[in-house]
Amino acid sequence: MAYSWDNRIQFAIKFLYDIDGNGYLEEKDFMCLAVRATIIEGKGEFNTAKLQENQHIMLSLWEEIAELADFNKELLQDGRISTEEFRQAVTDCCAGKRYEDFPQAMKMFIDSNFKMMDTNDDGIIAAEEYRYNCCTKFAIDDISLVDEAYNNLLNDDDRRRGGITLSRYQELYAEFLGNPKDDNPGIYLFGPLSEFFPSS
Repeated sequence: MAYSWDNRIQFAIKFLYDIDGNGYLEEKDFMCLAVRATIIEGKGEFNTAKLQENQHIMLSLWEEIAELADFNKELLQDGRISTEEFRQAVTDCCAGKRYEDFPQAMKMFIDSNFKMMDTNDDGIIAAEEYRYNCCTKFAIDDISLVDEAYNNLLNDDDRRRGGITLSRYQELYAEFLGNPKDDNPGIYLFGPLSEFFPSS
């Protein structure tokens, strides 16, 4: 199924973590994520202090994921995490849990993602910012699919506020990664996944 938990994990690896696209997670991916976050948050401007802050967040996340995912104890030899190892780590530390129960570095990563999506810094992810985030991550040929996913994501409070706050984003992210069922609004957090991961 397009929004199955397995597809959501595949999406997280491919579009959120595996920046160089080699099919594995490595420390280099997280260093690239730090640079990306710094540039996006600075709207193109580079800030060394912000980079150092983002490097701390991303290296902490890498170390946390590596420790959780290194089941075969070979990470020190090959320096990378496979899709299957990541899937198992997410199952162990996120499945059935709320944001508050996630590992600390993962929570910092989630908050950093919110800052990158909130391009006008008003504390709300509006429809325009959601569209921008989707279209800069993967190919979109029908914007109505993105808008439909955004509308499915929102509850009545989100609509009254004009979008998604940080606390709501945290809740939705926890559902995206941690809820194996595909009947929760968190499945739409990153757009119309059916376009990219057909059911196997």
